[in-house]
Amino acid sequence: MNKDFIEIGRVVNTHGIRGNLKIQPWCDDPEVFYDLEEIYIDDKRYEIENAGLHKTSVLLKVKGIDSINDAEPLKNKTAYVERSALGELPEGTYYICDLMGLEVKTEDGEVLGVIDDIIKTGSNDVYVLKDETQKRKQPILIPVIDEVVKEVNIEAGYVTVKLLKGLID
Repeated sequence: MNKDFIEIGRVVNTHGIRGNLKIQPWCDDPEVFYDLEEIYIDDKRYEIENAGLHKTSVLLKVKGIDSINDAEPLKNKTAYVERSALGELPEGTYYICDLMGLEVKTEDGEVLGVIDDIIKTGSNDVYVLKDETQKRKQPILIPVIDEVVKEVNIEAGYVTVKLLKGLID
């Protein structure tokens, strides 16, 4: 998929016999599914008829999937939405897909690596940096807090950080 689309979850199972899809959401607020009109799975557009929450999953009924037999082939597939369907993000909030691969450098211009993963800790996220120069064997972990992350520039492809004492050996 291109940058106009964002992964929003994975179809992990079917639910019931009427073709409902059980989706593991990959978003901070699964209730975003309530506002969506369509979803894409395997490059095919599906109109959403109904969405609901069930424990940690989203149950989705889409037009054209009316039985368990129709739903089965969609299991383990990634679900996408058009970026424009999600609306504007609040200031200082970013989609994970936009952060992945960004170069991370210090305020002095030293390149630390690129964002290879993001860990959600509950209190704050942590950027896991991959050192492309292979100088460091262990990944660098950067807490996403105001004291450390000074600038995120998606368009220019970088994040500027202020290293606190003890973050890197």
